[in-house]
Amino acid sequence: MLDANGLPRYWATIWSALAAHHLGAATEAKKLRYIESLYDFADRLHGNGHLDDCLANIDIAKLGDLLEAYFIGLRNQPDITGATEKNWRTCFGFVKDTVTRLGKNQPNQTRLAVIESRLHQLDTLYGQLRIQQSKRPDILRSLPASVVSAIYDILSPESPENPFRQMQTRWNAFLAFICMLHWGLRRGEALLLPVDAVKSAFDHKLGKIRYWIDVVQSEDHDKNDLRYNKPSLKTADAVRQIPISGLTANLVQTYTENYRGKPPHPFLLNTQWDTPLSHESLTEYFKKITLALPFEAIKTLANRSGKSTVTPHDLRHTCAVVRLSQLLDSGDPMDEALQKLRIFFGWSRSSDMPRKYARAVFEDRLASVWSNIMDDRIEILRNIPGGQ
Repeated sequence: MLDANGLPRYWATIWSALAAHHLGAATEAKKLRYIESLYDFADRLHGNGHLDDCLANIDIAKLGDLLEAYFIGLRNQPDITGATEKNWRTCFGFVKDTVTRLGKNQPNQTRLAVIESRLHQLDTLYGQLRIQQSKRPDILRSLPASVVSAIYDILSPESPENPFRQMQTRWNAFLAFICMLHWGLRRGEALLLPVDAVKSAFDHKLGKIRYWIDVVQSEDHDKNDLRYNKPSLKTADAVRQIPISGLTANLVQTYTENYRGKPPHPFLLNTQWDTPLSHESLTEYFKKITLALPFEAIKTLANRSGKSTVTPHDLRHTCAVVRLSQLLDSGDPMDEALQKLRIFFGWSRSSDMPRKYARAVFEDRLASVWSNIMDDRIEILRNIPGGQ
């Protein structure tokens, strides 16, 4: 975030410190890249420092002209993707947030009223603009039951169909699969799990041991993380405590005692080279898993979702749809079930994700994945040997 003279982009630096402090490092970096593209665009059109000057002077007219030109520039790109839309929404939000913050600091109430009026006009003119209308319905579906079943068969560490040769890698991939499917973790959250992630305590009300994991980001662990693309929590709301089953807790123990090794880092998922599992390696895992799926499973996946690959985030979608279905089946009202889902998956109060999954539950004909397919796999999990 430097201009042509090597000086920091002033208002972007302020925004990063005040408005983006709750974001994960990767999410903040992505948004700053979008904002930098707006700065570059303004510099090319009007000279170095134009955007910062307009913001400092709260020049709504010039900001409106700049945003309109930037929007048209994005619309004229030959390859418009979802990232293009995010670029526009981020840049418009940055301008709006900065002007709003500056306006609140105005001692003159008359000038404040004028600024608020012009800001409302700016929001009316440009806030509703969309780069591209969505070509697909806003639905998040779980993986088809047959695909989930096939992945279980493939990733069982003892399976002859397992695409990974090393037993340590087999367990690494299998445990990552369990973390995202059973616990609903994002990819970065799974990669951040420490080796002592699983906690337990005796619950006197239930009369049995209760297991859980804490989804947090430790500064001490960050210092020991040598990965180029360091995983991070998406937002402050991602910090949470997730209850897990004794079965999956035992799987973690089996892995750590027999297959993880003794690497010099504190992270749970460890590769055969004694390095923490990275974003890139996890993506490669799922490419191999997809290639190992039987033809019928791929065909079902394509017919159901229009996709031909399985990604880590698909497992989180599946977990969310099934968890919500379970809560509704147990008698929870929709509002209460959505609130529980919001806490479990680490969504903010303003996030629209629970509503999307609520729609998915009612439109998903295979919402019995958890109760049928996953429970059928309990015997597979129980029969996995504890290691030699």
